[in-house]
Amino acid sequence: MRFGYWMPVFGGWLRNVPDESMSVDWPYIRHLVAASERHGFDLTLIAELNLNDIKGHRAPALDAWTLAPAVAAVTATQELMLAVRPNYHSPAATAKALSTLDLIAPGRLSLNVVSSWWKDEASQYGAPFDVHDARYARTEEWLTALRRLLTEDTVTHHGSLYRYEETVLEPKPSRVPTVYMGGESPKAKEVISTHGDAYVMHGDPPEVIAAKVADLNTRRAAAGRPPMIFGVSGYVICRDTESEADAELERILDVRSSPEAYASYRDFIEGSHLESEVSLREYSVSNRGLRAGLVGTPKQITERIRDYEAAGVDLMLLQFSPQHTEMARFGRDVIAHYPGPAEDRPNFSR
Repeated sequence: MRFGYWMPVFGGWLRNVPDESMSVDWPYIRHLVAASERHGFDLTLIAELNLNDIKGHRAPALDAWTLAPAVAAVTATQELMLAVRPNYHSPAATAKALSTLDLIAPGRLSLNVVSSWWKDEASQYGAPFDVHDARYARTEEWLTALRRLLTEDTVTHHGSLYRYEETVLEPKPSRVPTVYMGGESPKAKEVISTHGDAYVMHGDPPEVIAAKVADLNTRRAAAGRPPMIFGVSGYVICRDTESEADAELERILDVRSSPEAYASYRDFIEGSHLESEVSLREYSVSNRGLRAGLVGTPKQITERIRDYEAAGVDLMLLQFSPQHTEMARFGRDVIAHYPGPAEDRPNFSR
C-alpha cells in the first residue's frame, strides 16, 4: 500500500469549521511538504479549483500549477499528482509545463485529470463549460493530443476541439506521467478504462470498492489495456481511543452552520452524476471523506486499510485536520507500523 495526502490548497477540508489552523501561506506548506516525506507519505495530490468550494467562494484557493514547482524543489522522492481540468488548460501548454517540471522533479510527476463539474466557476473564469458527456469527449481528445505531444517528434492533430500543425515539444519528459482519473457515470468509466492509468474512488466500504475494482478491471481488459492502479480517498481521524475519535467526529459534522458551504453543496449535487446520494452530513468533509471509515484507533484504521488493500486498492489518498499535526500522528502510529516497511512497498507510478 502507498500513502498519499491532499495538499491543503484550500485552507482545510471541513465545511463547518472556519479555522482549521491550516494556512495557505508558503512557509506553512513548505514545512508540511518537507515533513511529509519523513512521515512516510510518498505522494501528494495538488488539487485544482480557482474558487474555494470548502470554505466559501471568497476564501483563498491556491493555483496548483504555480505551487507545483515550489513543492518539487523542496521534495526529493515524493510523487506529485497535479490536478488538471481540460477545459482550463490546452494539451500543448500542459505538455510544455510537464516537460519543464520534469527537469525539477525527474520521473516524479503524474496527472489527476478532472472533467470539471462547476458551472459557476467556469463562468467566472471565462472557461468553456461542457454538459456531462461532452466533458468526457473533451477529456478523450485532450489526453490523446497530450500523449502524442509528450512522445512524438512532431505532432499534427486535427480534432473537434484542438488543432495542432507540426508541433514540436522539447525537451521530452523522462517518462509519460501516470494519469489518475475519477468518475462514477457509465461514460466516465468508459473513458477511464480506455484512457486512464489509475482509478481513484471515494471511500465506499471495502466490499463496494472491490466490486468497482472488478468492474474496471473487466472494462480495462476489454479495452486491451494493461492493469490499472486503484486508489481510495478518505478523511482520517486517528486517536488513542475510540471515544476520542468519536468526539472529534461529532465536532465536525454540522454543515448547516455555514451558508456558503450549503450553497456549494447544492452546486455540487446539481453538477455531478453520482452512483449514490451524498448526504449533507457526508458533505461536511470534502470529497465524501468520511465514507472511507478511517475513524478510530491506529489499530482500527490499519485494519480498515488492510481491508481496502485486500479489495485491490494500491493507494490511500488522505486528508487530515489540522494537517501538520495529524499527518505526523498518522505517520508515527499507522504508516510506521503498517505491514511491510515503506521501502518494501511497491511503487506503482509509471
